[in-house]
Amino acid sequence: MAINPVKGTHDIIADEANTYSGIEYDCRILAELFGYSEIRTPIIEHTPLFLRSVGESSDIVTKEMYTFDDKGGRSLTLRPEMTAGVMRSVVSNKLYATNDLPLKYFYIGPCFRYERPQAGRYRQFHQFGVEAIGSTSYLQDVEVITLGKRVLDSLGIDKVKVLINSLGDEESRENYRAALKEYFSKHIDCMCEDCKRRLEVNPLRILDCKVPEDRKIIEGAPKIHDYLSDVARGHFDNVVDMLKKVGIDVEIDDTLVRGLDYYTGIVFEYHMNDSDDVGAIGGGGHYKNLLKEVGGPDLEGVGLSFGIERLYYVYNKVNAGEEMFVNGPDFYLMGMDAHAIELNFTLANILRMNGYAVEMNYENKSFKSLFKIAEHKHSKFAIIVGEDEIRNGTLTVKNLNTQEQTTVKTDDMLLVFKSMLEDYMRDLRKEAK
Repeated sequence: MAINPVKGTHDIIADEANTYSGIEYDCRILAELFGYSEIRTPIIEHTPLFLRSVGESSDIVTKEMYTFDDKGGRSLTLRPEMTAGVMRSVVSNKLYATNDLPLKYFYIGPCFRYERPQAGRYRQFHQFGVEAIGSTSYLQDVEVITLGKRVLDSLGIDKVKVLINSLGDEESRENYRAALKEYFSKHIDCMCEDCKRRLEVNPLRILDCKVPEDRKIIEGAPKIHDYLSDVARGHFDNVVDMLKKVGIDVEIDDTLVRGLDYYTGIVFEYHMNDSDDVGAIGGGGHYKNLLKEVGGPDLEGVGLSFGIERLYYVYNKVNAGEEMFVNGPDFYLMGMDAHAIELNFTLANILRMNGYAVEMNYENKSFKSLFKIAEHKHSKFAIIVGEDEIRNGTLTVKNLNTQEQTTVKTDDMLLVFKSMLEDYMRDLRKEAK
């Protein structure tokens, strides 16, 4: 009997895996450029961590968590998102006491949510994100939003706008919750069951409802900006103004609340300028009480996250299948007989020890077949070794991009190959421009 992948999961292989690696590489490099260091937390955590941090009124907690009892009767959960684990790690390891503030971390890893699989969304998915903890400056919010935009720019996903809103400070939210409760109480009988539950637990969550009939009612709801305190309004205005100064397109969305209960103050999402079928590419926001909720000190923070699967989906949509992340070998060694293949094995070992990516044939095949294999593997150069090359102590090297062919002395190959690869990459950059 064939065993198929679990629903909502998929194997990431070949060119797709190369693209995932390329996306993750760009995310990692940009996070490090902005001063963030990597943090890796466990895939499983104690369930109360997510009940306390993500919030019991969020869809993630009420519908989507993979929760189970272990053999000791403890309730554990496969992480549905990674911010809560980072906060737990900061507290468990007392990172706030042993490092300068703000703490700045990035993460990349798998998460799990039981939701309906759809384009760019899976039940096992991967997240990249950053957290900056310990600064109340509006510039910290701007830095995180800017980092996310730079990640999208690096992937060629540049026609993007930032939807932004403020959930205000505690005073603002309490006044706004009361206004929402009063408004929605008049309409709740004809709204969905989720909205009826949210009205009692957290009326702000109703703004995130996606039911079309409910959206019409939500459009007439009070707006948070009418309830912002002077401090909250000033913070929001400063963030928006600075984002515009650094060239980021911003659109204020009064209904944006994000899907997690821990957000306070600034919340934001990245959306395509000219596409309504993609939805949010990623997003994040400011949190005031999150670290305190999981047993830490009273330090504020701001973070963002992208689903790697969603980035992959949008990347392909924008770039129309262009191969941006090609992870092929530098050289493909072609041996024409058993003696040449054995010699190539020694050459491959020397090249690999000097930092070159190398593949070769182990079975006798025709020239035509070997070139097809080299091109399929996205090799930069083919190195041909036959009787003439062995007799003369040379290698025939073919640039598979330009089809130019040259002869190189075996004794000189390391020096020559370094120059050839530099020229190859320079030519590719010119073509890209």
